[in-house]
Amino acid sequence: MPETPILFQQLGISALLGLLVGLQRERAPDTAAGLRTFPLITLLGTVTALMAVALGDAWILAAGLLAVVAVVAVGHLVKLRVATPDIGTTTDFAELLMFAVGALVVLGPTVVAVAVGGSVAVLLQFKGELHGFARRLGEKDLKAMMQFVLITCIILPIVPNRTFGPFEVLNPFETWLMVVFIVGMSVGGYVAYKFVGQDAGILLAGILGGAISSTATTVSSARRARQSDVARHNAAIVICIASAVMYVRVVIEILVVGSRALLQSAALPIAVMMALTLLPSLVLWFRVRNGSARLPEPENPTQLKSAIVFAVMYSLVLFGLAAAEHYRGEIGVQGRYWVAGLSGLTDMDAITLSTARMSLQDADLAQNGWRLLLVAVMANMVLKAAMAGILGGRRMLAALAWLFAIPLAGGGVLLWWL
Repeated sequence: MPETPILFQQLGISALLGLLVGLQRERAPDTAAGLRTFPLITLLGTVTALMAVALGDAWILAAGLLAVVAVVAVGHLVKLRVATPDIGTTTDFAELLMFAVGALVVLGPTVVAVAVGGSVAVLLQFKGELHGFARRLGEKDLKAMMQFVLITCIILPIVPNRTFGPFEVLNPFETWLMVVFIVGMSVGGYVAYKFVGQDAGILLAGILGGAISSTATTVSSARRARQSDVARHNAAIVICIASAVMYVRVVIEILVVGSRALLQSAALPIAVMMALTLLPSLVLWFRVRNGSARLPEPENPTQLKSAIVFAVMYSLVLFGLAAAEHYRGEIGVQGRYWVAGLSGLTDMDAITLSTARMSLQDADLAQNGWRLLLVAVMANMVLKAAMAGILGGRRMLAALAWLFAIPLAGGGVLLWWL
């Protein structure tokens, strides 16, 4: 049996988790279990778990669970005798799960019990949003989910986990793991889009567009820019905001894959570039903040073809950086910048992940890898401006050029000064 302070701590956490879920169920219609019932259930789980541990008899815990099941069943029988309502099972399963959460406070890590209890409350609270999300899912969306399962759960486990080729940097498993990581971030933006829908404000359109793909957002927004002057103005703001969100992706990728030294050295330049990209667009957005921007239907981020293309691109960038490191000297340094610039023209994720991964073994790259990322970002902006001009016309190019000129100039100063 735990010491008294720990015992009261466990009981207190159990009661609070029960109160949290009970408070949510109290507001639900036609629900018998509410603010008093759920804390009692979690406390029952905690007490029976404590008794099971103290007496060394797991059947005590099983008996407590059977008691909860019996009470729930009797409640349903009473309801059926009075009327024949459409009895849902959500609250019943919540009751059983919260009993287990109460037991987990004692038997497992407390943080896991808190996470599960909080997740139950969130799932119960967002019933309407989840049902609306399910209704908005079409065949295309289900296909995207299944393709993500294919990429993650089927292909990844069977990919060989060993290095191949010169420089010992090409590992198929690690490469595909990067694919899963990037696709997962894009899927997160895609799911958020499904919650929001197409009709959103300019700011949200830019944020979600950057979360899914800033390049794809540039293409779709530039195509709409020919409709009117207002559409062109809004498209420029959306593209800039999406480009600013790109820096968030860069930081996340470094945080997950790279070294702490690279994150520390890159933090200031990335923050400056993000501010120089975001602030001008926010100034323009504030003037038209009540305007609307229709989010274009995003492309499926889980297409197997796109995943393979990214895997090849990532491998080529990784190989190019390793080759430049191998030859070192002036040629090697220039080679890295060429690799960064060419990669940034097409995709920021490949150069970011490659630099982050190699920074774990390369101290010089950990200190100066931010320079490669800035070169890639600047090349990416030039490409976006060119694409916007081709698809949206000369005025679209002019509207975007001066917005991008600020971070491009700032990037040049950072490369020269730091």
